[in-house]
Amino acid sequence: MAAKRALITGCSTGIGRATALELTTRGYEVVATARRPETIKDLDVAATLALDVDSEESVASAVAEAGAIDVLINNAGFGVEGPIETVPLDEVRRMFETNVFGSVRMIQAILPGMRARGAGAIVNVTSTAAIASPPLGGFYAATKFAMTAVSESLKLEAGHFGIRVFAIEPGVIETSFGENALDHRGEPGPYEELGTLWEKAMETLGGGQPAPGPELVATAIATALESDGSQLRWPVGQDAEMIAAARAGSGYDEFVEGMRAVLNLDW
Repeated sequence: MAAKRALITGCSTGIGRATALELTTRGYEVVATARRPETIKDLDVAATLALDVDSEESVASAVAEAGAIDVLINNAGFGVEGPIETVPLDEVRRMFETNVFGSVRMIQAILPGMRARGAGAIVNVTSTAAIASPPLGGFYAATKFAMTAVSESLKLEAGHFGIRVFAIEPGVIETSFGENALDHRGEPGPYEELGTLWEKAMETLGGGQPAPGPELVATAIATALESDGSQLRWPVGQDAEMIAAARAGSGYDEFVEGMRAVLNLDW
């Protein structure tokens, strides 16, 4: 049986890079992509390509060069953090362009080939923020909620043609994500105190333990791909699993009050 060919976006660092390596060890032909191809030239994978998911021309060129793709992993993205009241909307628009429209652009480019062959898998890396939207993270969460909605509809639409769809929901993971985020949480103003409180709450949520590395997410993606495809949403990490269980077991108001108590968040 021929090896499955997987295209992964955002492979420069973190989850994308770890997933490229994990799938390669499992026998996939991995096409690793990044906006700056020099950042992935060291990856020992089947192919590396330049790809900017914000650009229709770049997507079309990369997909044509990659050839037939059996697995698409939408991982490229970045965060914009801060209060709804004050975060610059031009930054929010740019984030939506990458996190949502970039992922959909990839789906629309690759799905027709999968549908024609009657098989394939699409993995959308979302976030625990798509389970419950946190304070000072509403816009980032909105992009991930949007991709969860896309994933839910796509599973119903494309499943008919033999295509499996997965939404991977990592909790806090040790990557360079925070370094690349546009962070307005600590800026002086009416929400500065909340920023300090939320930082402490996140430490509580992590239980004082260091965040797991991106390899945990890479393993979850590989496990999902090896599953029968019946499960759409895959929380990854103890924090993600706890939040998912709490949200599933209660109404919104009850969930919020419970999380306030657990995280000692008095705001």
